[in-house]
Parts: sequence; C-alpha cells; structure tokens
Amino acid sequence: MPDIYRFGKSHTDGDASMRELLGGKGANLTEMCRIGMPVPPGFILPTTLCAITAEPGFKKRLEGAIDEGLRFIEAETKKKFADKQDPLLIAVRSGARVSMPGMMDTVLNLGIDLEIADAWSQRVGRLAFDAYRRNLHMIGDVVLGICADDDDPFERALTELKRQRGVATDTKLSTEDLRALALRYEAIIVERRSDRWPLPPYEALVDSAAAVFSSWNAPRARSYRRLHRIPEHWGTACNVQAMVFGDRNEESGSGVCFTRDPATGEPVVYGEYLRNAQGEDVVAGTRTPYPIDDLRSEAPALHRELLDACRTLEIHFRDLQDIEFTIDDGKLYILQTRRGKRSAIAAVKIACDLVREGRIRTDEALMRVEPAEVEKLLLPALAEEDAERAVRDGRALLAGLAASPGAGVGRIAFSSKRAVEWAQQGPVLLVRAETSADDIEGMHASSGIVTRTGGSTSHAAVVARGMGRPAVVGCDDFALRPKDGTLQVGERLFREGDVWTIDGTRGRVFEGELPLRPSGLAGDLERLLEWADEVAVLAVRANADTPGDARQARRFGALGIGLCRTEHMFFKAERIVAMREMILAEDRPAREKALAKLLPMQREDFRGLFEAMAGLPVTIRLLDPPLHEFLPHGEQAEIELARELGVEPRVVHDSVERTREQNPMLGHRGCRLAISYPEIARMQARAIAEAYLDAKRAGHGVLLVVMVPLVATRAELEVLAELVRAEMDDVATSRGEGRIPCHIGSMIELPRAALQAGALAEVASFFSFGTNDLTQTTFGLSRDDAAGFISDYLAQGVLEHDPFRQLDEEGVGELIRLAIKRGRSTRPDLVCGLCGEHGGDKASIAIFHKMGGDYVSCSPFRVPGARLAVAQAALGLPESQRRSTRAPKSVSRS
Repeated sequence: MPDIYRFGKSHTDGDASMRELLGGKGANLTEMCRIGMPVPPGFILPTTLCAITAEPGFKKRLEGAIDEGLRFIEAETKKKFADKQDPLLIAVRSGARVSMPGMMDTVLNLGIDLEIADAWSQRVGRLAFDAYRRNLHMIGDVVLGICADDDDPFERALTELKRQRGVATDTKLSTEDLRALALRYEAIIVERRSDRWPLPPYEALVDSAAAVFSSWNAPRARSYRRLHRIPEHWGTACNVQAMVFGDRNEESGSGVCFTRDPATGEPVVYGEYLRNAQGEDVVAGTRTPYPIDDLRSEAPALHRELLDACRTLEIHFRDLQDIEFTIDDGKLYILQTRRGKRSAIAAVKIACDLVREGRIRTDEALMRVEPAEVEKLLLPALAEEDAERAVRDGRALLAGLAASPGAGVGRIAFSSKRAVEWAQQGPVLLVRAETSADDIEGMHASSGIVTRTGGSTSHAAVVARGMGRPAVVGCDDFALRPKDGTLQVGERLFREGDVWTIDGTRGRVFEGELPLRPSGLAGDLERLLEWADEVAVLAVRANADTPGDARQARRFGALGIGLCRTEHMFFKAERIVAMREMILAEDRPAREKALAKLLPMQREDFRGLFEAMAGLPVTIRLLDPPLHEFLPHGEQAEIELARELGVEPRVVHDSVERTREQNPMLGHRGCRLAISYPEIARMQARAIAEAYLDAKRAGHGVLLVVMVPLVATRAELEVLAELVRAEMDDVATSRGEGRIPCHIGSMIELPRAALQAGALAEVASFFSFGTNDLTQTTFGLSRDDAAGFISDYLAQGVLEHDPFRQLDEEGVGELIRLAIKRGRSTRPDLVCGLCGEHGGDKASIAIFHKMGGDYVSCSPFRVPGARLAVAQAALGLPESQRRSTRAPKSVSRS
C-alpha cells in the first residue's frame, strides 16, 4: 500500500470511496479533481501512517513520502519548494474519516524563512512577510508547543503592534511592520525553544506533518471522539497541498459557504467572505466577514463561478456541502468540501427536499438524519443566538452534563414537594443535590431538572430522558442550602422561587427567563418517519406509566407499550401513604387492607393506559423496586409519616430499618417481593383484569401482556404466572366473562435468566430484556455509581463505549443472543423485546436487530428517533439479509 496519494490536474490517485484510507477531506479533494474543480494540487499521507507514528522507521517513511509528493506538486505548479524568487508554499492539514472541526492541527505557509521572505517580498510586497509571520506562529504553536490556552505570546505581540500603529486589523500593517513582527516571532521562539531554532523549511514541513498525525491523540481530539463515539483506531490522514493566497491583494480573499442554509435547510447558498485574508481569519473570527452575497456586486463573475461550483458539488455529492474557498488575485480555488453540519430542523428538511428534487431515494434520506437529531426537534429548544446573547450579558450560571435534551424555564424549587405545589401556578425547575425515587413526582411536575452531582446515567438523567424533561447534571459549582431556601453560585446568591432557564441539549443553566422555541411532529419530520415505518422490521413501543405518557407516545407513533413501571403509580401524594401503610403492616390482613385502598387507583391508571393504546399491546410490569424506596428518609420524615398513619414513630423507624438492605438492587425486589408477599401481585393482577374488562366493554380492547421482573429461575416465573392467571380467572368469573386473554412473560435482567432461557420459555410467551439491570449484573457495575470512573475507562481506551448508553455487544449482547436462541428452541414463536435505556439508542437498536428481536421500547419522547433508528438498522443490512417481517406483524406476535 503506497504512502502517498496524489491529486491534481495531470494525475489523481484516489476517489471519494477511499475515506477510510484518505480521510474525508483527502477523499473529497481527489474526487473534486476528478470532476474538474479548481483545486490546488497536493498529496495525501494516508491513515495507515497515523497508526505507526511511534515505530522507529516512521520518520524515514514520512520523509520518503514527502519527497515524492513535493516533486509532484512542483511539477503541477511549476514552482520550487523554498525557492527564493517564487517559492512554492505548502499547507499541511489533518483529515479524519469524519469531520472533527478544530480538534486537530493545521500548519500553513510552510517553505519560507527570513531569507526567502526578504527576496520574495521584492516581487509580492507584504504577502511574503504576512506568510512568514503566520508560518512562525503555527510552527511555534503546533510543532514547538510554545502556546497554551491562556498564553499565546505571538498573539500578544501582534496585538501590541496593532496598538502601536493605531490600526484595528492586521491588513493595515505595512510590509515593514510585518517584517518586524516576524523578527519578534523568531525572538519568541529562540527565547522559549532555542534547541529547535533555526528550523529549516524542509525540516519544518516534515515536523509539521508528524505533528498533524500526533494531534489525533491530543486531549481535545480524544474527548471529541469519546463524546461523538468515534473509534480510536481510525486515525487521521494528513493532507499536503500547495498554498494559494487570499491575502495577496484586495482582489483576493477567503471564505466558507454552505450549499444550503445549515440552520433552516432553505435551498440558498449561505456563507461568509473576507477580502484580503487567509482562510484561518474567517474561521478564527479575528475579523468580521461579509455575506457571500456581497461578492455579487464586488465581483459578479466570481460570484457566479462560486455559485456554479456550489451547485456542481452538491449535485455530485448529493448532499449539503460545506465549502472552503480562496480567491487568489481574481482566481477561484476550492480548498475543501465536506458534508455540511446542520441543525436538526435543517437535516430533516434537506433530506426530504433532496427526495422531492429527485436527487436521492427515500432510503438514502432515512440514512441522512441521526435519530438523536429527531429527539431534539420534539422538545422545547433554546435558540443558540439567545444563549450566546445571555452569555454576553453575564447571565450564564452553570455548566454540567447535557443529560436530557430540550430547554426549560421556571421558578427554582429545592424539593419535590415544593415543585409539585408551585407547578399548579406555573412552570418549575427542580434543583437538587441529586434525585432519588422519592423525587419522581417533583420531577414529573417540573419543566426541567438540575443536579449538583451525577452522570449521564444517573437517576436524574435516566428519569428525565424517560419523561422528556430537559436536565443538566453534575453542576459542581453551586452550594445548595434547602433549609435556608438559598443557593450560592460563586458570589451570587439565589433564593427559592427565582427564575432560571436550562438548556439540556448543551448542558447550560442561565439566570432569568430566555425564550424557548416550541417543537412538534409535523411536516417533513412526519413524512420522514412514514418512510421509516415502511422499511422497519423492529416495532417501536413506549415505556409509559401514565395515560398522559401513553397518549403522547401514540401521537409520536408508538405501536403499544413495551414497559409500564407500576411502581411509578404509587409515588403520587395520595397513594404513597397507602403504600407505606401496606409496607408497615405486620401481617397479611393488615397488608391486604392497605392494598384494598390502592386497588381502585391502579385500576383507574390501567384503564387510562388501555384507552390510550386501544388495539395495541400493553405490557405491564409487576412491582419491581425494593420496598425501602417507598419509605421516608430521615428522622423528621419518619415522624411526619407516623403522625399521618396514627402510629408511634418507633413503628415507622423499625420498619425503615427492617427493609433497609446493604445492596438493595440485588436484594428483596422484583419477583422476590411477590413470592414473599403474594397479596401485592394479586392486587395488581386484579386491577389489571378489572381495567381490561372495563376498557373492552368501552371499546378500548388491547393485547394484554404481564411482565414478571427479576426472574432467575423457572419456578419463580411459574409460581407468579399461576397466581396472575388465577386472579384474572376469578375476576372474569365474577363478571360472567370468558377467560381473559393475557400473555405472561419474563423480564430478562439477570445472567442466570439468560442462561436458563430455554426453561423459562416453557412458561413465558415473551422475553423483555431489561438491559439497565442486565448490564449492571453482567459487568458487576452500579449504574448510579459508575459515572465517577467510567470516564477514566473511556479516556484510556479500556472501554470503547459507556455500556449504560450503548449496548455491550460482546458481553451483555452475547447473553441476549444466547437467550433468544435458547428461548426460541423451546418456543419458536417467542417474542423478544428490548426495554432498557438502550431501547432508544441507535447503535443498540442495530445490535438487537441483528439478533432477531421483535421490538424495542423507549420513553415517549424517544419514540420518533427510535422509529428512524429501526429503519436505519434494517437498511444497514444487505437486501438479502433483511428479515421480511414488518413492524405491524411483529406487534401482532406479542
């Protein structure tokens, strides 16, 4: 495999299909040369070289490749590298397989020193020293490591010179000024890195290429890859290209444009241009650029040529293009084109418009939009310009993890009780050190959540995403004093009731009220999702616990409920007391008395779910969490409960202590509760049966499904399946009805259950994989505690992905694959679903699709994104390997 790939008018080695080897930028450069675009010639050092930078022979191979490439560029341009009269100057840029804007390094204007600049300036004036001082700045920063985030001596020297000359921009500096500045830059390098100076032009070129490869492992690049799930092993290519000069004179300039508006998707060329400037000036924002349309009056022929280039590139690449261009003394050059980044709104509009224009097929349109972008469209959003204005006004307060997308405005409340009270009068933001199951009602009542601690898989994050509430977690920089009703951020003191705005999409918190943009499912997005449904294999259901959630999920296109967590129904104020009374009961009759109070409440909730999901499957999970989650925490809360129940505080305290467990997530919960206290399961089964018959009589029949959680043995499932069926039969008999059709199955969330799937399938008609707990029990990791060190594993490459965000295919996935295979060997028509947090994750959905699953289930606000993701999973396989089952059929199987 060669170490260089050339591109130019006379010869081009690569093409657009070679992204893995040439990187996105390099592949597109070669493709543009093939279609005759005006591209400065150059060559690409492939990603294979990035993989060997630490090997002993790397430097020699690099020099050999550069020598060969320089000869090619010199032949194409008829110029010589480091020539004194008319030097060939070189740009060295990174170029990974996918765009990582600003994360890796670039060095421009290579091939010049003071002697060359002096000679060249006789022909081109200030351009020679402008090029040299820019080259020194980049070498000092990228190659020699002189600059730091808060210490750029070159920028300070430039600022001081402009102050002395009384000018606002560097274009106003004379040739003599720029020569003096270059000498000052040389002095800075000698002061700080005398061991590396002088650095001859050729050596600087080789070192710059090596630095570009090394920047793949820079901390910011690693962080970006971790956030965007870009594999570490991809590496970057290095693009070496002849320089053209937008800063040659007033007939020159540089700019960036998009073939469509990347914010709205409107089909108009959108971009900016700077006269007498290099491209870095546009990107860095050191000068205020002008709209592309200004070129129309200044240079109409160039403007037409640029628009023609935009049209040609968009038609050829069949997508929105982000184009960098330079005009050198009246001649247009295209330096780069790539798939343009776009807003969520623009992504959907552009995909649909390209279909309407006949440029792409519907299946291609489906692959052009990220499911995560769809989620953003459904939540109230904070416009970027409003956020930036608030930052300038000093209203930015906190930064944390963007745990749940969307934005919210409201009065800050420091307790769930207060949040529920205040929500009756207007929007509220719940601000807590951290959240727990006790906060569920406050979280539901709030327009957003902020916590001081926690990670992206913390309680606050997971529940907020499930509810469609924006959340910012892990905001370390505030001190919360709930008893005083105050909150301190630095020197600023806030009181409970003050108004904040949170941006869960970007992880920011602002003082006061900022305007929010409403969202919804309509127009192009609805059309896109209709196309998705046509190719989908997996069905998409919703995790919904209330009739309101169910109605929202159905509006978003959910084909049923894949998980109803009945415990969430018990946290409402009027129900938690009865639940606690049941837990405190000392014998079965007392428990049954308390459960009798809960029965009509559960029945009403289930009836609402059935009405919302008429004609579709509804999967209800029996009570799952340990009982201690329903009990108060702290002495004062225990006293208040005792007063409410009319018992001694000692009784409450003893019950709290009795239910306390060292490891409650592996303790007395799930089916184990129903084995110990069968009256709880009987109450739930009766409520389900009565609600089902009521809904059926009202014309809202559903496909009834009951899920038994945390099963480890066939016997557990058999005992509870018999209990549920017996209770339902009793209800049906008492009402003069025939047997209630009900599918009973198991939640697979323990490794033993996965291994015993064949035996479980003798009882279960379906499996639902609870991947939150299955990940915890397979890895031996606590989801709530792992956030503190998972980042270390990701940064060091110990784990490629956070297993609580993306399904671990090799471990957890292997257990799921095995369970499906063993289960279906016993029961061929076994229906298998995925209902953990992974049910809305694109990569996890693709993995489950390959395993032969039937449906995924996720929170209502993730349903539209999941509908797109299941279509992409189907389209991601060759036509011959796609399963013929379509979503409606897979629903009927359950």
